[in-house]
Amino acid sequence: MRLAFIKKRFSVHGGAERYLQTLIRHLRKEGDEIHIFAHQWSEGEGAIFHKIRIVPLGSFLSIVTFNMNAKSALERDHGMDCVVSFERTTCQDIYRAGEGCHREWLTIRSAVEPFYKKLSFRINPLHLSLLALEKRLFSDTGLIVANSRMVKEQIIHHYAVPEARITIIYNGVDLMRFTPENRGTWREKIRRDLSVSERGNLLLFVGSGFKRKGLKTLISAIALIKEEDLKVLVIGGDKVRSYKRWAAQCGIEGKIVFLGPQREIEQFYAGADLFVLPTLYDPFSNATLEAMASGLPVITTRNNGAAELIENGREGFVIPDPLDAQKLADTIHHSLAHLTVMGERAREKAEHYPIQKAAQEFIEAIKEVKKTDRYPNHHS
Repeated sequence: MRLAFIKKRFSVHGGAERYLQTLIRHLRKEGDEIHIFAHQWSEGEGAIFHKIRIVPLGSFLSIVTFNMNAKSALERDHGMDCVVSFERTTCQDIYRAGEGCHREWLTIRSAVEPFYKKLSFRINPLHLSLLALEKRLFSDTGLIVANSRMVKEQIIHHYAVPEARITIIYNGVDLMRFTPENRGTWREKIRRDLSVSERGNLLLFVGSGFKRKGLKTLISAIALIKEEDLKVLVIGGDKVRSYKRWAAQCGIEGKIVFLGPQREIEQFYAGADLFVLPTLYDPFSNATLEAMASGLPVITTRNNGAAELIENGREGFVIPDPLDAQKLADTIHHSLAHLTVMGERAREKAEHYPIQKAAQEFIEAIKEVKKTDRYPNHHS
C-alpha cells in the first residue's frame, strides 16, 4: 500500500511522534510505501518526506495554512491508498484524535478562567479556526481513532458522530525502555544529584504546558503535606517563574525542582517513588503509562484518558476534581505508605499495553479501511 501520514512537526520529546515512528517501522516491514506530509520532520524511518509550508505568523495562520497546503499536496500526489492524519486537517481517511476534543477543553477552561478569558474563546481566531476544523473533520472523516473512551464520548457528545465511526486504540509504551529494572542503573545517581535520601520520597511530574497539566494544584498540595523529606521533580517545557514564585509563597520552594525537558526521561522514572499528574485535560497522557511501566504508582485525574487504566488503590488513584489540592494532598500522603505493591500492579497493568500492540491495532484499522473501502478518500 501507498500510505500517507500527516504530522505537522516531529519532536524527539513527543509521545505521538514515538508512536508514529513505531507505526511506520511496522508498516515498512510489511512492504508498504510510506509518505510523510509535514512541516518539520527530523527522522527518516525510510519514509518519503513531503515538505508542507506554513505561514508561521501566529498559531491561527499556521493551523489554517498547514491544512490548506497539506490538502493541495495530497491532491497533486494522487494514488494514496489511505491518508492518516495526526493533525486537525480535512483531507484524511483516518484521523487520530490524539489532541482530544478542543470544544471539551474550552468547556473545562471556561469553568476555571476569568471572564475576559472566557470571552476571548468566542472571538479569538485560533479557537474559532480550531472549532471549525474540528467540526468539519469529525463530520467528514471516515474513521476516527480515539486514544481513550473519554475522548470518544466527548466527540459523540459535542459533534453527534455515530459511535460506529470512532474506534478506541489506547496509546502504547516501550516496555523495554520503561521498566522497573532501570532502578538498578539510575536510581541512586538521580537521587544523589537531587539530594534525596534513600528513605526520602521523590514525586515526579512530567508534562509540558504546566497550567493544563495542573502543576499549581500539585504545588499547593505539597504545601499541605507534613513530610519533611519530600521533593517534587518537574520535567517538561514551560515558563517556570510564576510556579517558582507560587512555591515560594507556599513556603516550599526547596521542595520543587525544575529540570526542563529531558531526552532520557526513563532515568527519572527510575529515581522517583510516585508519579503525580493532576491534569485539567489530557486525552491520554503518555507519561502516565510510561510511569506505570517503570513501576511507579500514579495519581492523576478523571480528566486524563489514561485514568481508564487505573483502579483506585491498585495501580494508583484517580481524583475527581483536578483543582482540589486538599484531596490531592491526602491521596499523596496515603499513597506513600503503599508504594511497593501499587508500583508492582502498575507495571503489571502497563504490560497489557505494549507500543507494538497499539501499532498493530492501528495497522489493522488501516487495512480494514482499505479492504472494505467504506470510507472513500476525501483527498481524491
